[in-house]
Amino acid sequence: MNIGTAARLSGVTAKMIRHYEQLGLVQGRRLANGYRDYGQAEVATLRFIRHARALAFPLEDIRKLLALWADRNRASADVRRIALDHVEALEAKAQAMQAMASSLRHLAEHCCGDSRPDCPILDELEKTL
Repeated sequence: MNIGTAARLSGVTAKMIRHYEQLGLVQGRRLANGYRDYGQAEVATLRFIRHARALAFPLEDIRKLLALWADRNRASADVRRIALDHVEALEAKAQAMQAMASSLRHLAEHCCGDSRPDCPILDELEKTL
């Protein structure tokens, strides 16, 4: 099937399919006319990648997960470790974002929001970290 059909069936845009090919995550074969050709296996791989991206896995983890997925002799402990490491990273990012939101909320609460030019939000942003 051509890239457009693979994109439609997998839910991954043709542009991202080309990107994933460049990264070596998926490989369609080239026909004599230079067009890409994909089969059901490539569509399944693209769906796998799309789902992993929806869970915010970084591309390097997706590469590892694809290798484990293809390895029928894999240890599920390896997959579990990748997933739990990712959960830790997501939780740390969520905590950092919550701290940023609290900080910004605090600044906004101390801004009069009137016609005066004084603004603690801008004053804080002006500071060097």
